[in-house]
Formats: sequence, structure tokens, C-alpha cells
Amino acid sequence: MSLNLIFDALLQFLSNGLTGASGWKVFAYTMIVTHLTIASVTIYLHRCQAHRALDLHALPSHFFRFWLWLTTGMVTKEWAAVHRKHHAKCETVDDPHSPVTRGIKKVLLEGSELYRYESKVQDTIDKYGHGTPDDWIERNLYTRFSWQGVGLMLIINVALFGAIGLTVWAVQMLWIPITAAGIINGIGHYWGYRNYDCVDASRNIIPFGILIGGEELHNNHHTFGTSAKLSSKWYEFDIGWMYIRMMEMAGLATVKKVAPAPKFDQKKLVADLDTLQSVISNRYDVMSKYAKSVKYTWKDELANLKGNSQLESGFLKSSRKLLQREPGKLEAPQRQQLTELFVHSKSLQTMHEMRVELGAIWERSHASRDQLLHQLQDWCARAEASGIRALQEFSLRLRSYA
Repeated sequence: MSLNLIFDALLQFLSNGLTGASGWKVFAYTMIVTHLTIASVTIYLHRCQAHRALDLHALPSHFFRFWLWLTTGMVTKEWAAVHRKHHAKCETVDDPHSPVTRGIKKVLLEGSELYRYESKVQDTIDKYGHGTPDDWIERNLYTRFSWQGVGLMLIINVALFGAIGLTVWAVQMLWIPITAAGIINGIGHYWGYRNYDCVDASRNIIPFGILIGGEELHNNHHTFGTSAKLSSKWYEFDIGWMYIRMMEMAGLATVKKVAPAPKFDQKKLVADLDTLQSVISNRYDVMSKYAKSVKYTWKDELANLKGNSQLESGFLKSSRKLLQREPGKLEAPQRQQLTELFVHSKSLQTMHEMRVELGAIWERSHASRDQLLHQLQDWCARAEASGIRALQEFSLRLRSYA
């Protein structure tokens, strides 16, 4: 064979690879393989390994491990350890990647560097990496040769598509650093909406968890960390949960935990011990609904507040936001601002004070069940005698928890 023929064959290979795929086919392949990587991270690394929310059959478990070795080079023990430490130390200086302490720009743009640094801290791995795979293939391939997998992926992509395979590989290598290390760890603690006022700054980015496998519902996850299902509202969709349910129906997965769903008995007239237990178990749902009651009361009071010449529009706007905040998180100037507001609205003052009292019920670990029940019943009685419509309606709902 002449050199010209060899050169032409080489050019043909670099142009089309073994498949000769069109641009649209290469694009479709890229979307499929990157989504498969996201699914592997959220189902295997996150929900299965880090949080033990489900058990996986050996077949999908070994596939996910192999695929992550090919496409990310991440070691299961290291990933689980860093993520568990994030939950244990969330929003503190010891959090490996909190935008609250490190700044949103740092986490968004350098999230993968923060992960790599923490994954090399042996104390983190020893303390938080327990229970992850430690079999022969993990020790002798996935951990020992962690980056050889992505090298093999590069060869496969170039063989399939030629030179454009380099671009496909680059997208694969950037997909997790951008979506998981950057967007979820960064924006997921900085911008979005909150269903639950949990102790950290986590937020749901959007209600449709598709592109990043359901991880977009980050506030839900931080509230119920060991739940295999990340969606909690009727309008939220978690594609990772859909895949888990499909595997469960095929006998390839076993769900161990999901977030508690409150149950109600509308015939209940008096709060009892079952009510108390349900209220404590579903305290995030309780406080989420109470926040809505505060909004309703604000709307009822707004006309009178706007008619008060002493209150500026900027003061009212910021006060409305402060009323939605967890009282324990308010700084001294913010508490002072609410005190000034309450001079002009006794209803809002009552709503705020009753919220503090309600939250204290599940924080009083030294009290007996009978004492806590008496406090809950007294709270309901005072709420229903308050004359505040939203508070009265909330109390009736609270008594029906079963």
C-alpha cells in the first residue's frame, strides 16, 4: 500500500472515525453518555453510597462503577467521604465546598479543584469513607488506576468519531465539574427557592430535575438527606427517582428510605400523642405550611401598613422577607427591624412569636411526651383564640396530623 493511500485512510479516519456518524448523531451520543454519567453519580455515588438511601443489585452497581471509572475517574470512597463531610459540616469553614464560607465564584468556577483537594485529605477519607466498596476490582483497578479509565474513554471516542471525538471527550470531562461540583455545590447553596427552612443555605434551583438527574432539588435533599426521592411537591420532577423506581420494579434496586409524607385525620378535634409524634416527624412540612400562613397574614395587614406614613416601602419589603426567615437565624439589626414593625401590627407580632413557640416544641429534648403534648394543645388553643384567620386555619390543620 502506498504512502498516499495510507495518508488518505488516516485522513478519512480522523474525519469520520469508525462510525462515520453525522454531527447530529455525535451530538445525540454526547447527550446520552453525559446523562448516563449524571445518572451514575446521583443514583450510585450519591443516593446509594453516600446516603444509603437504596441498595443496588450487583449488575447496575458494577456497571455504574465501571462507567464512572471511564468517564470521571472519581473513586467511590473519596466521593462519598467528601459529600458526607459536606453534610456534616455544611456552611461552616470545614465544609469542603460551601459558597457561604468560600464565596459563590470560588465554588462555581473551582468546584472540582475544591473536591480534588479534599479527596486527598486522609482524615476526611478515614472518618467519612466507611462502608464503600473495597473488593479486588476496586483496589486494583478503580482506585489504583483511577485516571486510566478516562484515557480509555478518549481512545474510544476518537476511534468512534475521529478528531471530533476529542471534543466529545472534553465535554464528558467537563460535565461533572460544571454541573455537580460547580452548579449543585455552588448555585444549589446560593440561588433558587426553598420548600423547607432547614439549617443550611441549600436551595432548589428549578422544580424539574432532569438535566442534572434530580440534583436540582437540592433544598429537598438537604432537608431529607437519606431519602432516595428528591422531589417533594406535586409540581417537582426527579428523573433520578424515576430510574430508581424502574430498577426497583425490575428487581435491581431496593429503596430503603424516602422523605416522610404527612397523613391527616380531618375528624380529629383534639391533638393527641399521635398528633405530637406526626408533628415532630413532619416538622419541616409543618413550618413550610406555617410560612404560608405568615404570608396570608401579611397580605391581610398590608393595606394598613402601607397607609402608615411612618413606614417606607423599602422597610416593608425587607420586613416581609425577614418574616419568612427562621427566627433563630436573624441578626440583631434584623430582629430590631421586626420589633419596629410589630409596633404597627400586633397580628404579625403574634404570628412571629407563635412560630418561635411552635419550633421550640421539638427542640425541648428534656421534656416528657405528656409535657410536649400539653404545650402543643395549649398552642392550638391560643392560636384558635387569637382572632387571626390564617393562624386559626393553620391550627385546625395542625390538630389533624395523624
